[in-house]
Amino acid sequence: MGNRTLLPPHSFCWNASCSAYGQVDLGTIRKFGRTPGGVPRYHCRICRRTFVETIGTLFYRRRRSQQTSSECLALLAERNSLAAIHPVKGLKEQTVLAWLHIAAAQVERTCALLRANYKLCRAQLDALWVYVGTKGEKGARLKPTNLAPSGAA
Repeated sequence: MGNRTLLPPHSFCWNASCSAYGQVDLGTIRKFGRTPGGVPRYHCRICRRTFVETIGTLFYRRRRSQQTSSECLALLAERNSLAAIHPVKGLKEQTVLAWLHIAAAQVERTCALLRANYKLCRAQLDALWVYVGTKGEKGARLKPTNLAPSGAA
């Protein structure tokens, strides 16, 4: 595989019916304020649709902050259990498990985020994806998935 970089979500228009859909750096996207939660918004000058910076990411339409979500995933990568995260972060196990399922659909982006912000090694990320594959069950066998290994990111 060649050297691939992940583009920031505000590099192109996300509206599939827009003529600029998926085309990078045309100058059609401009900043458009922030949401009440403080997430930056963007506006396409062609289709006039707005979207937030977190579109297409693990953090899109989440009530908790990006930092909280990232910290929980990092704790899981450091081999903490879902039950151990509950008293530390005050989150239900089901909430963190739901984030894991969303993260599993975005392996490359999640690995890049965790490696950059939490200095996790490849073995820790591999352990996280094994945990995701077994759905957090103790003594469970790894279920077949279509996920790329974390080293491919």
